[in-house]
Amino acid sequence: MVQTPQPPYYAVIFTSLRTDNSEGYNEIGDKLDEIAKEYKGFLGMDSVRNGLGISISYWKNMESIKAWKANADHIIAMQFGKEKWYKQYNVRIALVEREYGFEK
Repeated sequence: MVQTPQPPYYAVIFTSLRTDNSEGYNEIGDKLDEIAKEYKGFLGMDSVRNGLGISISYWKNMESIKAWKANADHIIAMQFGKEKWYKQYNVRIALVEREYGFEK
């Protein structure tokens, strides 16, 4: 799990159902992960897939999210996602105002 700063910050919640086509999926996903890490305002990401995929990226502000959405490699990946990788997906953007947790 990623360590986030004290709120407020933003979470982009991407939920998805995949198709059977995985051609290029992992390679492009790995490339986007590396590019995102270099973006100003990127705070980290948590991701899990067990049928339903859930990826949550954390951002300092909306400007950072908008800049990431406009990234050329991200635009190409979004198009591939629509054409071949996803049956369905949803993107939700939320302002995180409070955070708490537990750790042993």
